[in-house]
Amino acid sequence: MPVSPEARILIVDGDESIRFTFQRFLSREGYSNVFSASSVDETLALARQHTFDLVICDIMLEGENGPDLLKKIRTAGIDCPVVMITGSPDIDSATEMLRLGAFDYISKPINKKMLLRLVSQALRHRALQNEKNRLLSENEKFRRHLEAVFRSVQDAIISVDRHLSIIQVNEKAEQWIADFSGEESSDPKKLIDLPGEFGSACIEDAAKVVESGAEVKEHRVECTTTEGSVRLLSFNAAPVFEEHGAFNGVVIVARDVTTAAVTRSRDPQGIFHGFVDNSPAMQEVFNLIENVGQVDTTVLITGESGTGKELAAEALHAESPRSAGPLIKVDCASIPEELLESELFGHKKGAFTGADRDRTGRILQADKGTLFLDEIGDISSRLQLRLLRFLQERTFYPVGRDQPVHVDVRVITATNADLQEKVRQGVFREDLYYRLRVVEVNLPPLRARQESIPLLVNHFISRFSAKLDREINGISDQALQALINYPWPGNVRELQHTIERACVMCTGITLSLDCFSSDIQHTITPHFFSPLSQSAQPVPTHGRDHQVSQNIPVPSTPTSQTPSADQADEILQALDQADGNKSRAAKLLGIDRSTLYRRMQRLNLS
Repeated sequence: MPVSPEARILIVDGDESIRFTFQRFLSREGYSNVFSASSVDETLALARQHTFDLVICDIMLEGENGPDLLKKIRTAGIDCPVVMITGSPDIDSATEMLRLGAFDYISKPINKKMLLRLVSQALRHRALQNEKNRLLSENEKFRRHLEAVFRSVQDAIISVDRHLSIIQVNEKAEQWIADFSGEESSDPKKLIDLPGEFGSACIEDAAKVVESGAEVKEHRVECTTTEGSVRLLSFNAAPVFEEHGAFNGVVIVARDVTTAAVTRSRDPQGIFHGFVDNSPAMQEVFNLIENVGQVDTTVLITGESGTGKELAAEALHAESPRSAGPLIKVDCASIPEELLESELFGHKKGAFTGADRDRTGRILQADKGTLFLDEIGDISSRLQLRLLRFLQERTFYPVGRDQPVHVDVRVITATNADLQEKVRQGVFREDLYYRLRVVEVNLPPLRARQESIPLLVNHFISRFSAKLDREINGISDQALQALINYPWPGNVRELQHTIERACVMCTGITLSLDCFSSDIQHTITPHFFSPLSQSAQPVPTHGRDHQVSQNIPVPSTPTSQTPSADQADEILQALDQADGNKSRAAKLLGIDRSTLYRRMQRLNLS
C-alpha cells in the first residue's frame, strides 16, 4: 500500500515513453492521481489547476536547463518536493539543484524499485512538511488568541525570563509603568528598570519565584504615582515551566484594588451568584469570574462533580454584557449520541426518520446570549469536529439543510474529566481542547476548602428547615466536626443532600451526629478538637463564626451496626426509594453515580 494513495504526483519529461512508464509503475502501486506534462507550458498550466504533492522533472526540457526550470516551477507556486532527473549526472549541477531547493537529484536509468522508493520518501517528507505547517498555523492562531486575551484583561501583566529580563507587557502594565515613571515612552528592558514601589514589588516577587519555583500568593502594596496619588495594588507572581518541567520565567499580575471595595462589594456571607463560600480559594474563583465574565471569550469550567460548574456558568453569563440574552444549557452526557447533533444544531423536517417538523437547535436558541455545554468531554469525535468548525466560523448547517446559519453566541463548556489525558489518548481533539480552554475556571473540591463547610452547613440548614417546615436552627459541634473531617467525594452537592437528609431525620432543633450516616459519624474521634466553640452547644444558623475551642472530651456515639452494615442499609433504602434506578439513588444519597457504583462493589451489593 502506498504512503499516500490520494497524493497528486506530476511527471514532467519530454520523452513520452518515460512518462508512460512512470505513470504505469505508480498507478499499479496504487497511486490514483498521477499527472504528466511534456513541456514547461503544460507544467505551469497544470500547476494553476491542481496542488501537487510531488513533481518528478527531467533536468532538460525544451532547451531549459535545470536551475532555470526549477526556478520557474517554484515561481509558479509549486512548493512540494521536486525531484530532478538527468541522463548526464554532474556534481556541480547536482549541487546547484539542491541549493535551489530540489528534494533530490538522480540519474537515469530509473527502475521501478528506485522510483517507488523515491516517491515514498518524498511523500513522507511532504506529509511532515504539511504537518509542520499546520502546527505552525495553529500555534500562530493560538498565540494571537492569547494576545487578544492578554490585551483585554484589566489587570497589569508582565512576563519575564529566568534572568528577569522583560519579555512582554500588556497595555495596562505599559500605562502603569508610565504613571509611576512619568515617562510615556518608557520601555524598560529588565525588571530592575521599573520605577518606585511598583517596580520594587515586581522585582521582589519575581526573585522569590525564581528562588523557590513556587507561586507568590496575593499581597497588596501601596504605590505612589508621579502625581503624588497613592494606589493600592494587589500582586501575584507565578512560575512558568516548559513542557519537560524546566523553569522558564515568571508572570506577574497586578490589580488596582484601590476602589475595589466601592465598585465590588462582596457579600460578607460569601454569597456570589448562587455560590455560598467565603474561602480564599473560592474568592479567587469569584474574582476570575468577574473579570472573565466581561470578556466575550470561550471559557472551560473544570472541577469534580458537585463543585458547582453550572453555577459558575450562570455567574459568567450574569457578569457578561450578554446577561440580558438567553442562557441555554445542554447536558451532553444525558442526551443520546445519535440525538445530540440534532439537539445542538437543529434539523430540517424529513432530515431523518422521525424528523416530522423543523427543529431549532440549542445553538440558535442561544443567539445573542450564552451556550453552556456541560460534560463536553463525552461528545463523539464527529460532534467534536462540527463544534470546532462552529467555533471557528460561528456558522453551522442544521441537519438536512444546505444553507448556513450565523449566530452571535458565547460558548462556555464544563467537564469533570481530564481533557488533557483524553487528548493524549486520542479520544478528544487537541485543536478543540485549546479552542475551548482559552480561559479555564477551575473549581476546587470541597475537601480543599474545608473552612467554607460551616458556612455551607448553616446555609443549607436554613434552607431545608424552611422547606420542611421544621424549627431546626443549629448543629452540634461534634456533628459539624464530623462534616469537616469527611472527604466529600460528591463535593457541595453531596453536602447539600446530606444536610437535607439530616433535617428529615432530625427530631429536635439541632442536628446531632445520629442524624448523619455512619460514614460521616465515624470521622469523629472520641476526643475531638471542636471547630466552632468552647462548648458542645448547637450552632445557630446566623451570626459570626465561633472561635476554635480547647480539647473537649466527648464520648463517641455508639452504633448498633458496623459502618459497612450501616452504609449497605442506607444504599439499599435509597435504591428501594428510587425503584432500583442507580442515578436517582445516587442523588438521594447526595453522591456521584460512580461513587455509588464503587461503594456497592466494595459492599458486594448486586
